[in-house]
Amino acid sequence: MRVIGLAKRVWIPLVIIVVIGVAGFTVQRVRTFFGAEGIITTPKVFADDPEPFDPKVVTYEIFGTGTYADINYLDLDAKPIRVDGASLPWSLTLQTTAPSAAPNIVAQGDGQSITCRITVDDEVKDERTSTGVNAQTFCYVKSA
Repeated sequence: MRVIGLAKRVWIPLVIIVVIGVAGFTVQRVRTFFGAEGIITTPKVFADDPEPFDPKVVTYEIFGTGTYADINYLDLDAKPIRVDGASLPWSLTLQTTAPSAAPNIVAQGDGQSITCRITVDDEVKDERTSTGVNAQTFCYVKSA
């Protein structure tokens, strides 16, 4: 009688253990049959060592007929920066070792004409001029 009571309580956990064992064995056999290879890992020394390259130097410039401008630009990490009442002419030079950047600048001045210019490694990538009352302009380089 005791054996039957014990068998009634333990048969489900025993069946689960047997099923897990058979499934694990089957999965292992199937993996070896189809030639699955182990996970390839890259040594940490190589994974953290990108190829060296020359840094990029990006220069933003704003100039015009007015005395000041309100300027909005993206730094080289794409974070928006605002400069209110910047004296003209205004310029900012940034440097990055990132593989690419998207320089962007918008400016509105208090004069009749305003110009923006973006240079990358001393090469003019974008330059625009706007005229009119409180002129506004923008410059954008898709990939520097």
